[in-house]
Amino acid sequence: MSALESFIRVWEHESKLTASLLRSLPAGQYEFRPDPLGRSLGELAWHLSEIEGYMTFGIEVGSLLPGQRPPGLERPRMIEPLVAGYERVHTDAVARARKLTDEDLEREIPFFNGKPVRIRDVLWSAILHHEIHHRGQLQMLVRQAGGVPAAMYGPSREDTAAMRAAAKA
Repeated sequence: MSALESFIRVWEHESKLTASLLRSLPAGQYEFRPDPLGRSLGELAWHLSEIEGYMTFGIEVGSLLPGQRPPGLERPRMIEPLVAGYERVHTDAVARARKLTDEDLEREIPFFNGKPVRIRDVLWSAILHHEIHHRGQLQMLVRQAGGVPAAMYGPSREDTAAMRAAAKA
């Protein structure tokens, strides 16, 4: 398996977890914002789409400098369209990444700070690890907003309680 295919395989697995978390967002809590200066639950949820859209668009055009906006990244203003929007942006992002070759992974492009960055590092760090980081934040916001976040790498506390109850029955 090529290095690019290896990345895409991991990314596709993680995107399913992201979509699962987005499905667990509590209805009516788009504007939930425990920190008045921070992103709302809905804004943070959409940022997961922005990460994939902006980064892969930047790779495609050869620069991640500020001011470049990929098409189709207008942020929904309600919870309900966030999952479908993320899945659409993810599909487009993967299609952009599939145009790359393993040799492209070593190529450098200007990053937002003007410094060169290898495409490999954009894929693994600026997309995947960045998204996982914000997904963890979003899990906490879901719980703070009264929801039950989807389990990611193991059972949620609700899943664990259900397993214990089933074991006692």
